[in-house]
Amino acid sequence: MTMNWIKNIISFCKTDKNTDGEMKYLIVGLGNIGAEYEDTRHNIGFMVLDRMLQNTESKFELKRHAYTAEMRCKGRTLLLIKPTTYMNLSGKALNYWMKAEKIPIENVLVIVDDIALPVGTIRLKKKGSAGGHNGLGNIEEVLGHSDYARLRFGIGDNFSRGRQIDYVLGKFSSEEMSMIDPQIDKACEAIKTFATMGIDRAMNFFNNK
Repeated sequence: MTMNWIKNIISFCKTDKNTDGEMKYLIVGLGNIGAEYEDTRHNIGFMVLDRMLQNTESKFELKRHAYTAEMRCKGRTLLLIKPTTYMNLSGKALNYWMKAEKIPIENVLVIVDDIALPVGTIRLKKKGSAGGHNGLGNIEEVLGHSDYARLRFGIGDNFSRGRQIDYVLGKFSSEEMSMIDPQIDKACEAIKTFATMGIDRAMNFFNNK
């Protein structure tokens, strides 16, 4: 596979209204609302979804439990949500929108920060444990299982003992931003590939880069 393959997929993606009969996907970026949390490591999910709408006409609108936006990609409708429930109640927003839009769990993808991965590394998984992440833990609690796809975005673990909370709620350094900026674009490509080609194809391509 080459990047031309990915570019061909992205060329089909545009913002538009949903039309009947299209497959719909729920893309959930985890984070915390509020100016104090903007551009923090814990909010990488929000940052990725903001990039998804860059250079488009779509904008996030405040609705029940989340800021939401829609975009179309090669016959699929992607519903992007940024929960307003704060990280520890992320499952409430995911569950509400999954049911409201009748989206099956296999069409759900969660974007989450991960201290177990180096800064900027992305990994797609079909399912898995919460790994101590409060947002994933609440989603698992609400759904009653952990069988949903997630895109793990590495934020590193450069913190001393007992300083994890300060680290994840801290802002990226300028050096880190230069590392993650192109990876945010890559994460957007991975999301669109998930929706158009499926989780297996997305994993095969992006987990090897």
